[in-house]
Amino acid sequence: MKRFKKLAGLMLALVMVLAMALPALATQEGTLTGGSITINDAVPGQTYKAYQILYLESYNKDAGAYAYKANSAWETWLKSQTTYVSIDAQGYVTWVEGADAAAFAKLAQVEAAKMTADASATAPAAEEGKTYSTVQFTGLNLGYYLVDTTLGTLCSLNTTNPNATIEEKNEVPTNVKTVEEDSTGNYGEKNDADIGQTVNFKSTITAQAGAENYVFHDTMSAGLTYTGVTGITLNGTAVDASKYTVVTEGLTDGCTFEVRFTQAFCDTLKANDQIVISYTATLNENAVIAGEGNANTSKVSYGDSSNTKYTPDSQTKTYTWNVDVFKYTNKTTTTDEETKTEEVALAGAKFTLSKNANGTYPIALVSEGNNVYRVAKTGETGTVTEITTDATGKFTIKGLDADTYYLTETAAPAGYNKLASAVTIVIGENGVVNGTTEAPQGVDEVKVLNQTGTILPSTGGIGTTIFYAVGGALAVGAAILLVVKKRMKNCD
Repeated sequence: MKRFKKLAGLMLALVMVLAMALPALATQEGTLTGGSITINDAVPGQTYKAYQILYLESYNKDAGAYAYKANSAWETWLKSQTTYVSIDAQGYVTWVEGADAAAFAKLAQVEAAKMTADASATAPAAEEGKTYSTVQFTGLNLGYYLVDTTLGTLCSLNTTNPNATIEEKNEVPTNVKTVEEDSTGNYGEKNDADIGQTVNFKSTITAQAGAENYVFHDTMSAGLTYTGVTGITLNGTAVDASKYTVVTEGLTDGCTFEVRFTQAFCDTLKANDQIVISYTATLNENAVIAGEGNANTSKVSYGDSSNTKYTPDSQTKTYTWNVDVFKYTNKTTTTDEETKTEEVALAGAKFTLSKNANGTYPIALVSEGNNVYRVAKTGETGTVTEITTDATGKFTIKGLDADTYYLTETAAPAGYNKLASAVTIVIGENGVVNGTTEAPQGVDEVKVLNQTGTILPSTGGIGTTIFYAVGGALAVGAAILLVVKKRMKNCD
């Protein structure tokens, strides 16, 4: 008998534990039936749930008189919400004057997550030519219902008397990503940068009331190295770091970093609040040169954790460019048939590249072999500032911002005249090099011509003969002058 009692006690305790672990089953109550809730402009694919918080014992719609009592699944919770509702000795529930209905709704939404909905439906596909659809719950017992959605935004608190209509506002967050163009300071969809340069990004999240589980996800391509979040603002005011967490490790969705906002912060958000996340990256040695650029993509996840939704991807592109240089001289050959001039590559010319017309502060470069040089990152070792041409006369510098550069010849090949001034190189929009009105496509390579002087003429060795000839001429001239003078004297 004792063993039986112990076993029975154990089974009873187990049943109680299991009962506590299971979600509360919300069952419609009350004797008034035939209610309905219609949700217009429902988002296809979204799940809508209805929970009866209070049931109507009786009501007079014309007089605006309603007798509410608590659904038994909600009664204990409602008794703790004295800021919002009052329950008298008979169990009638009245609203506290001046209480915040939106705040109550959010608390009720949290409590509802522990329960099974009284009604649940997924919005069907929209009709042809339309974006949204309609969801309808019918056969409801009359009462005060919370209607929630997996969008993460609260739909409504409403009374079925007997019917209620809710207009879904489709209030989902949006995310728009921009990048700063350093030459103008303006933010847009794309920019240009040198390798090693810090790139500034901003993502603007337009929040909505009822925000739930907001997480910002950012994914950088291989050419960008994330360096940090520099600040977050809400409607222009700095957000305290305690209200979000920046996560860079243990991410499973392939993104570079996340910003996870606390639910307490999300609860303060109102419709169309602007959250701006500012962060930086460095354009690195893996950057794509020209072509498709270096992408940075972001999105925001939100909503019920059991059915997380995402905003569409928002992307920026950071571009970097290259310039090809050809060092040459002109060689002219003449035959009986024609005179021909051809470009001949020059080896041994030395150059620096700078953003200063006088050639000061040359740009540090890293040789990648095969006459290709890359702009060095800050602090990178093994750099050079001077390039020497080989027999091809050609070299390429890559990783350049859209800007004006000056190629200075620091030493000319033996026998050639060094350039008197730097060669100006302008990299413009879309990487066009030295584009002009007449030639908007620019040039494929910057050609640098060196001239050489010809050898001065030689007379050979003439010894002292010239001096004898000059002396003889002077003597003959003197004799002639003497004879003329004597004749003139005799005539007198």
